Amino acid sequence: MARRIKIDQIDEEEQLLVRLAWACEVEGLTQAEAAKRFGITRLRVNKGLAEARQRGILRVSVDSIYAAAADLEWQLERQYGLSRSIVVPTPENPASVTPLVSAALGSYLGKVLSQPDLRTFGMSWGNTLNLATRFMQPIDRPDLEIVSIMGGVTRGSDVNGYEITTRLADLCNAEHSFFTAPLFAGSAESQAVFMEQDVIKEMLDKVRSCGAVALATGDLSSSLLVRDALPRDIDSRELIAKGGVGDIIGHVLDARGGLLDHVVNQRVIGVSLEDLHNIPNVILAAGGLHKVPVIRAALRRCFVNSLVTDEHTARALLQGEDVPALAGA
Repeated sequence: MARRIKIDQIDEEEQLLVRLAWACEVEGLTQAEAAKRFGITRLRVNKGLAEARQRGILRVSVDSIYAAAADLEWQLERQYGLSRSIVVPTPENPASVTPLVSAALGSYLGKVLSQPDLRTFGMSWGNTLNLATRFMQPIDRPDLEIVSIMGGVTRGSDVNGYEITTRLADLCNAEHSFFTAPLFAGSAESQAVFMEQDVIKEMLDKVRSCGAVALATGDLSSSLLVRDALPRDIDSRELIAKGGVGDIIGHVLDARGGLLDHVVNQRVIGVSLEDLHNIPNVILAAGGLHKVPVIRAALRRCFVNSLVTDEHTARALLQGEDVPALAGA
């Protein structure tokens, strides 16, 4: 039976020991395969398994607060064709879901951004991504460029893409650049004019060249999009009534993962969701049962490579998945 975490932090050492135990003893990976999966040495895997046995984590069964989450990681990867899934235990306090998911994302980003072959990394905006930078340890990557991948909002805030991109670049000692445009144009016609500008074309090409990007998502009730970015002439209740479940980089999706049939999707200034299929590692970080419909919609489009979420959300995503995926939709 799954246990709930009672504090707003993650014991990353125990979590790694559980993941190693599950990978080698339940999923049947060799130590070499486990080392590659988790980005550590084979010796570290060997010592980790030994420590897991000494601490009583690895016995006849995997006994830890993180065990159910480790199982869910494998299930999500198989069901949705993910390269990597990271699941944290759901806390007793629902308000702690986002900080825990953010902590897991921050840890994962530290590993991704340390990869020497990664030269351009794209960052979206939102509370989850904002908090993730608070959990990251500084690294030295002067050869890396951090790019904001979507237009901004007029109100200054910690969750705006400009602030998040700057903070992440500072943590990495990296270069950074901004997507200098609003998220939405005033009309579909003005969006077409924006998209033909040289500065926008150059920025879009840079985003498309990213080796990895981090995305967040929200529903259409009280998300950052609704609060700070949605055009004044568009009511979120109208989007919900037409079947909208949430957005990915400003594009509003329906429950099947298709673009909502609404003019708002013709006014987004930025890369398309189709462009995300060509980025090697698209990381989606989101938790909370209210976000299940939009997370599932994004997974159905098959552009997500890595998912960071919580246990209850993961379980909900694994249930009732009987609608065909919209690959390349």
